[in-house]
Amino acid sequence: MDVFQSVVVARLILFLGILNFILILLIFLSCRCLPVSRIGGRLMKARWYKRFFGKHCYLWPVLWTSLAIHAFLAVMFMGWPR
Repeated sequence: MDVFQSVVVARLILFLGILNFILILLIFLSCRCLPVSRIGGRLMKARWYKRFFGKHCYLWPVLWTSLAIHAFLAVMFMGWPR
């Protein structure tokens, strides 16, 4: 399909890839295991981090949705790997 061969789709794939990378970093930084580390122990004292830490579960659905759309568009744009 010509719709999936446009420049807009290529840019959307790139944007979603960057978004996925950022979301993975945010999920890692809000991981439940991080407070045990030295850095996490200091961060848990900050009020802004406690609010961010509480948003961990909300990041996952956004990541999976973005990842699914990114993978679908990449396969439609590039074709199935052989």
